Amino acid sequence: MDLEARSLQPNVKAVLLAKLREYKSDLNNLKSEHKRLASANSNQAARDDLLESGMADAMSVSANQRGRLMMSTERLNESSDRIKESRRTMLETEELGVSILQDLHQQRQSLLHANDTLHGVDDNISKSKKILTNMSRRMSRDKWIISSIIVVLVVAIALILHFKLSK
Repeated sequence: MDLEARSLQPNVKAVLLAKLREYKSDLNNLKSEHKRLASANSNQAARDDLLESGMADAMSVSANQRGRLMMSTERLNESSDRIKESRRTMLETEELGVSILQDLHQQRQSLLHANDTLHGVDDNISKSKKILTNMSRRMSRDKWIISSIIVVLVVAIALILHFKLSK
């Protein structure tokens, strides 16, 4: 898990490495608690053995030892169950994290695709704007040319009529 987390992108890597350190810390705490309980039980059992060695009734000593052994076994089983539950929770959390990372990757890809499409549309709009501006200029120029030709023709017709009628 550590190697996989280190090979990811920096922004994701930091989050995953922090969670991984937290899980390792929790696991170490549970291990130390398990060792502490095991050593406390063995120390208590050794102390009780020394104190009870002088008792005359061997049957009561045996029953006490059996009871303590049962309690120690029960505590050990409870600790083991807690460790298993913690490990299961850690695995579920890791699976959830992987799922979230995959979703984020897909969303990133979608955003990048949308960004590329937007840039393409923006380029097309810019080209269209240039084409429309050129068309507008040409229309304006053509209007002036046609207007000039009409004025020249009207003046020519007026001159021809003036000369024809004045003769």
